[in-house]
Order: sequence, then C-alpha cells, then structure tokens
Amino acid sequence: MNQAAPQLPVSLAANPRLSSWVRFSDEGQVTLSPGKVEIGQGIVTALAQIAADELDVDIGRVKMVRASTAGSPNEGVTSGSLSIQQSGRAIRQACAEIRRIFLAAAADRLGVDANALEIDDGMISGPGNVQTSYWELADEISLDRDATLEAAPKAAAKRALAGQSVRRLDIPDKVFARRRFIHDYALPAMLHGRVLRPERSGATLTGLNEDGAHAVAGLVTVVRDGSFAGVVSETEEGAETALRALRKGATWSAREALPDENDLAAFLKAQPVESTIIDTRISSNTSDKLRTIRRQYTRPYIAHASIGPSCAIAQWNGDRLQVWTHSQGVYLLRADLALVLKIPVENITVEHMEGAGCYGHNAADDVALDAVLLAKAAGGRPVRVQWSRADEMTHAPFGAAMAIEIEADLDAQNEIVNWRHSIWSNGHAARPGRAAQPALLAAYELENPFPRMISTNPPQANGGGGDRNSIPLYDFPAWRIESHRLLTMPVRTSALRTLGAQGNVFAIESFLDEIATERGEDPIEFRLRHLRDDRAKDVIRATARRASWKPEKKPGTGYGIGFARYKNTGAYCAVVAEVEGEQDIRVKRLTLAVDVGEAINPDGVINQIEGGAIQATSWVLKERVRFDHEHITSSSWTDYPILRFSEVPQVVVELIQRVEIEPVGAGEAAHGPVTAAIANAVFDCLGVRIRNLPITRDSLIAAMELSS
Repeated sequence: MNQAAPQLPVSLAANPRLSSWVRFSDEGQVTLSPGKVEIGQGIVTALAQIAADELDVDIGRVKMVRASTAGSPNEGVTSGSLSIQQSGRAIRQACAEIRRIFLAAAADRLGVDANALEIDDGMISGPGNVQTSYWELADEISLDRDATLEAAPKAAAKRALAGQSVRRLDIPDKVFARRRFIHDYALPAMLHGRVLRPERSGATLTGLNEDGAHAVAGLVTVVRDGSFAGVVSETEEGAETALRALRKGATWSAREALPDENDLAAFLKAQPVESTIIDTRISSNTSDKLRTIRRQYTRPYIAHASIGPSCAIAQWNGDRLQVWTHSQGVYLLRADLALVLKIPVENITVEHMEGAGCYGHNAADDVALDAVLLAKAAGGRPVRVQWSRADEMTHAPFGAAMAIEIEADLDAQNEIVNWRHSIWSNGHAARPGRAAQPALLAAYELENPFPRMISTNPPQANGGGGDRNSIPLYDFPAWRIESHRLLTMPVRTSALRTLGAQGNVFAIESFLDEIATERGEDPIEFRLRHLRDDRAKDVIRATARRASWKPEKKPGTGYGIGFARYKNTGAYCAVVAEVEGEQDIRVKRLTLAVDVGEAINPDGVINQIEGGAIQATSWVLKERVRFDHEHITSSSWTDYPILRFSEVPQVVVELIQRVEIEPVGAGEAAHGPVTAAIANAVFDCLGVRIRNLPITRDSLIAAMELSS
C-alpha cells in the first residue's frame, strides 16, 4: 500500500510564511510568534522549549510575542487541548527549516561544508575556529519564504529541552504582580464603561430613563442601541454609579420561561432535536442476549465561573479599531466584530492579553464587543469594560446540560453483547468567527439585531461536541451511538472545558462499574479485559499500582476507578479516587496516570492534570447553574459555590513519558475520568449509585430514597 505523502503540520500549512513565526533581533534574541495564546496552561513555555531545541539556542534568548491579528499566524482558537499538537508541530518544523537555511548561509560565508558546522546558543562554528551567528546573518537572510518539507526536525534523542521541566516563563510576572493581565492594563486617557443587562437573559429593553445616570459626576455619555445600553465615565467608580442609576430607569419585556432545573432530563428529551448517528458496530451474536439493563445519567448546566470577570479595552481611531482582549481566538473575534460593525477585517486589530483562565467560551469575546460599541462614543479615547460577577454568572455561555441513556444487552454470563448510547444536549459550540452571523451577546441586543445563534456541535472528526468521548474505547461486540442536539436554547450554551466528554465518560465509566458489580468482578480487571489498546492498559495499571489497588476497606471510605482517552485520539488518563462519606462527600485523594506521548515539559503536563482534576472535583461536588422559571439565580459565589482550598484533595500524578510518540495536550484529559472515579468511589463508600451530578447531600438523599 502506498504511504501518504508527507504534509506540513496543519498550522504551518495554513500559515506557511516562516517570517510570521520566527524573527532574529539585533539584541541576540529569537522572537517567536505563535497563534495560540496563554490561558494559564503554560503553552508559552512549552513552545519556547520546542523552538530553542530546534534552533540550538538558550531558552533565555526566546522572546514570546502575544498573539495579534497584526502579524501573528492565524491558528484559529486555543482550545481542544490542541496547542502542542498544532502550534508545537508547526514551530518545530518551521525552526528546523530556519536552522537549515542559516546553516547553508553560514557554510557559504565561512567556506566550509554545512555538515561540518555546529550551533551552540545561536553561534555557528566550524573547523579552524571559523564562526558566525544567527544574528550576524539575519540581515542577509530573508525568511519571507514559505515552509517546505526539505528539513526534518531533530530526533527526540537529540533534543536538549524537550522532556525537561523548564520553569514557566509567565510565572515571574504573576508572582511579582507585574501588569500581565488585561484587568491590570491601562492606556493613556482611558475611560471606563459598564453595560446594562437584564435580570432575565434575553429580555428586551422597552424603556430607559437616563436622567439619573446623567446626574453622576464624571459621566461622559450614555450609549443606547436597541436593547444594548451602557455608560462611559472618567472613572471606574463613576461608571458603576451611573450604571446603578441607569438600571433604576430601565424597564424590560418578559421572555420565555426557563425549564424546570430539577428535571432537566425531561426537558432535554421533550425538545425538538437534530438527531445524528455517531457510530455503529454490528455483531452477529445478538441472539445471545438474555436481558437488557438501562441507566440514565445527567449533568447540569455548568458555569465557567472564571475567578476574574471578563474584561476588554477598545479604541477607535477614525475607522480603525484596536481591541485588547483575553479571547482565545483573536482572528475569530475579529471576524465577528467586522460582521457586527460592517467594516473590513483589515480595519480591526485584536491583540491578546492574558486574563482569568476560562478554558472554553466564556464572556471574553462578549465583553470585547461591549467595549467596542461604547468606545464608538468616546471620541477616540480607549474604553475599558469589565463585567460584574453577576453578569459573568448569568449572561456568559454555560456548559450544556446533558442527559445520557446507556443500554447494554447481556448474555447468560452477564457479558456485554450490545451497547447503545444516546445523548440529549444543547450544542457545545457557539464560538465567534465560525458562522455567517456573529456569536456575540451584544449583537443580539442591537436595534437591528442579528439572529441569536443556536449552539452546534463540532464534527466527530474534530472530537465532537455533545458526543465527545461517547464512542467506547472498549472492545464491545456491537454498539450504536446517537446524539440528539436541541434546536432550542433557553439557556445560552457554548464550549466549556471538555465539551461533552465529561458527561459521556461519567456515564460510560459508571455504567461499566454497575455491570462489573453485578458480575462480582473487579472493575479494573473488567476494564482491562475489554481493552485492546496497550497504552490504555498501561495508564490503568500504573494508577492501580500507584494507588495500591484495591486498598483495604475502611468504614466511611470508598475507592473508584475512571478511565478515558480524551476524544479517543488525545491523552490517556486513568484515575483512582479515594472518598470519605459522612454528612457530605469529601474527596481525599486522587491518583492519576497520564500518557500524552512526548511530554515537552513534564512539570507543565502534571500541572495541567492537577488543575483539571481539581476543577473536575469542583464540578462533581459543587457546581450547578441554578434558575427558576424567570431568571438565573446563581449570580454569586454564594449561589454558585466552587471547591474551597480546604476541600482540595491530595493529587498524585504519574506521567508515562513516550518520547517516540508525537505529543498531545493534557488540559482536558482528567475531567471525565475524575468525575467517574469519584462517582464510583461514592458507590463503594455508601452503596448508593449517583447518576445525577453534582453529588451533593440532596442528591445522595434522593438516590437513597430511590434505592430503598
């Protein structure tokens, strides 16, 4: 069979000009300009390691440039745990080619064969002590050329930095409180804006008395365009005061009722849907079926709950616009801004600055449009807009609620002969820049509004949305996987970390535990028996060994296992959870094993797994968007509690390093397995099976009553 021809890495194929990735400065620095952005995942450090390795320079020489539509490669959006796969591979190939170009130029200058030259921290030397450097040659060499495949990146054994836990480049600024975050950024003559939003999401502004706001000292202007309204002030305090006065003068229309938050499964299943067959496998042994078991699992709507509310700055200069934002996709945001404003994308520059990590589509893009609309009335002065905590908790997109039904046909030995998995959920993706209409909140509020986008799902080839991780990695004889995407959206949903993977892995891994329990079989042995993937088996065995599975049973303590390969194509992760159950469930310890292929920065991978494990624990034990029939009620930390420091479990991570395998991301690998492991540990502890998240005292009581 003919092998496919080698191709450029996807991000490099989309942005082949080498000069858009790397430049050499007169100060002896290498300027690296990726299109992926830092959102707390440590990507700037890992990418700098890759570049330094391929170019043979000290990592201290690598200057990382924030993504900007003014010149950075367009790598779409930083999401899906794809930064290492996409940006890392592109940078590795681009730097390998640049190294080859400079070696050829040095060989010409020095009169020696290129194969006789070596590079040490950017200095190029050869026989007879001849030498030059990247920086001496930089003016003579144009990188305004497209990448090819004429140079191969170094073999793993020849890389000096990959696999090393290099200190994060972004941490010193954060430790010493230097202005790295958008929230702390200030421009000369900067004004402050606030936007008026209804208590009932989607309500229409029917009346607005502006007198109270105009009486506030320092007010610059009140802006109104249909249901979009806001204030611009000389000071942040003045903007807050003017907004409170404006709110008193606002009247709103009613809107459609929200669903019953205590019966989300019934709501999801009753809505009009678009149904898709995700995958099927057919077996001839269905006649062996003796009985069928069916279970339903649910998760609620989940908020991003970013610690810092979303923030942006915008400034107009004639018909030119500059935006500073913590959006995860500066080019995609620019495309939607151009749609709303009806101006060419070339007139807009969107520059990334770090913000409160959201890991998904929170309000970072929405607040950018808010700032742009208010800045139009600011006479060329920059306007900074920051959302309130209540706005962040009620108007930003949520992670979609899910109802998942799994059926298994069992034979006389309780072996699985057929498997059916059905999902009901809103779509998990409504990011900007991907449709003919904008996906920004204020765009729906204007006098001439754009239609409100109904969230969709990425295709399964890109990892899927509501169906993410719904296809079992286990080797069952037959299955049918269906996804039912809602065509209504009373609660705004979009991408939240892992999309549908958390819900699907929770359901699959819980259901497997139920079957293993019925069989009287150890749940780890049951999983291993149904897996053919050796890397999958290795992470399960590694975490079982590290956790001394199964620890001796103690009163009030339980242990559970969870496993998944993120998107079935990314990182492998297995978890053993130890929980204590008295009046409430407390997760005492999480033991994880993870395989990301080549780990560029092992400490960074472990950080990501730790963070994901702790976030998942918060989702499982605490997090649930609350609402009545009229409005979202969880508008503060009191109403939407998250895990406290005193409740954080001990997290132990074992990293399986595979330098010979291309790296994948780690950021979303732990969530599903941790969720399932905790739920399975709760059953081991209390003998009660929780199928509806979160696992709270109320849900435990409800499950106990149901099983009694």
